This record gives sequence, C-alpha cells and structure tokens, in this order.
Amino acid sequence: MRNGEPQDGKHDAYQDFLTDISGQFGGRDEEKDFLHGISSESPQEDIRVNVGERLKAVRKDRNLSLTDVAQRTDLAVSLLEDIESGELTPPLGTVIKLAKALDLKMGYFISGEDNLPHTIVRKHDRKVISRYDSHKGKHYGYGYESLAPQKKDRHMEPFLVTLAPSETEEERSTHDGQEFIFVLEGRMEVRLGAEIHILEPGDSIYYDSTVPHLVKCGGETETSILAVLYSER
Repeated sequence: MRNGEPQDGKHDAYQDFLTDISGQFGGRDEEKDFLHGISSESPQEDIRVNVGERLKAVRKDRNLSLTDVAQRTDLAVSLLEDIESGELTPPLGTVIKLAKALDLKMGYFISGEDNLPHTIVRKHDRKVISRYDSHKGKHYGYGYESLAPQKKDRHMEPFLVTLAPSETEEERSTHDGQEFIFVLEGRMEVRLGAEIHILEPGDSIYYDSTVPHLVKCGGETETSILAVLYSER
C-alpha cells in the first residue's frame, strides 16, 4: 500500500508494522501461551484516536491550508478533508506521510505529545487506532492497536495488527524507515520488490520500508501480527 490514498481513491489491504519477542521465553510452550494471550482477546474498550483533530490543530497552528498539506504529501484535498472531519481513520502509511511532511514524529498523531521516560500498556488499555474502516466503497481490511504510546523520543512504533481477507485493489507502499513483522496467527503474504513471500505463525521478516512493499492477509481467515515501524525521527 502507498503512503496514503492515491489520487484515484484506490486502496490496498494494509501497510505498516514491527516488534521482536525472540529469546524472551524459556520454551516453545511458554512462547505459545504468550502469543495466544496477546492475540486472542480484543481490548475491553474500543478507544478511538482522533487523528483528524490533531492534524487540523497542527495545520491551523502553522497557518497551513488543506491545499498546502496536499501539496506537501501528494494526498488529495478531499482525503484530508475526510480525515479532519473524522469520516476516515487514515491507514498508517498516510500517518507516516503526514508526519514527515509536517516535521513531526508519527506517534504525535497516534498518542499526542510524547513525554514519558517509559510506558507500560496493559491489555485492556491498548488504543485501537482503526478497525476495518470503509471509505467510498473501499474496505481497508485491517485494524491496528498502538502498544507504546507517549514514550518520549521514541524511534520505534509497535503495533498489534489484525489483517482481514481483502479483495480490494492492491498497491505497493514506500516510505522512510524499516519494518519488522512477527506473525502471531493466520497466514500473511508479503510482496517485497519483485519477491512474494508467505509467512506462517512463528515466522518473521525485517526489511527497509523504502523498498516497494505490500503486507496482506494470505488466507481466508484473519491474520494477527506483531509489527514495529522504525524511523530516524
């Protein structure tokens, strides 16, 4: 998927990720119990993060018009309007693009100002950023939950991501940084450059986000992954 919605309104199944848990367990049974515990239960509260409000606030604070932001990001003005109005919760690729264009950390749009030396996120406190949003007849087919909001000066953004089977038109994404993905449940397809890889539970992949890539559900049931985005900012 691209850094955001292309001008013609096409969407793909997903676009963002990372996190490593290897070496943290005494055996495979312990690892299995841990992975099942974090992936089998949804947060008790569906805490929606209003990215649109934060985008609008920073845009007005800098005296920028929607056209100014559109020119900096190559996103359609209509898409930005939908984000600011709350009609559309943007995919992570769009958030990355907005953050870079506005010289902000990606985490600003997810958790606001980051000001804590460390963060602990309890299972019932995970923030749901998006869940299977639809926009003008296009189904996004994924939801993601922030696992490390408000950590000061962080360069990594970890997420728990659920990918749903999707038949939407697929396009590759490119953006700054690196990504690590660990498959928790289900089957995942990764298209990286000219290569296509199928990953199963327990498999992982690490790549540069500057390489055109697409991550999607690779089967007929949902796929859960632990994903981490790394950025120099």
